[in-house]
Amino acid sequence: MANKPPTRHLDIKEMSFERALKELEAIVGRLERGDVELEESISIYERGEALKDHCDRLLKQAEAKVEKLTLGPGGPTGTEPLEPE
Repeated sequence: MANKPPTRHLDIKEMSFERALKELEAIVGRLERGDVELEESISIYERGEALKDHCDRLLKQAEAKVEKLTLGPGGPTGTEPLEPE
């Protein structure tokens, strides 16, 4: 269930990473300030969760595309998937 955004958050699916992160930061700021009523807090928290999941998916996709160069005695010999340390 965490992998699929709720139906009411379908617009998130089309967002760029940067746009989703910016909105997520705005939601976190509003929640930290505490200037929203309980019902709205719950609603924007749920949207924040959907935004976080979307950003996580986009980051994993980007990581899968990153490659590192392999070096041999004469220089670069090819590429291989990057393994995070």
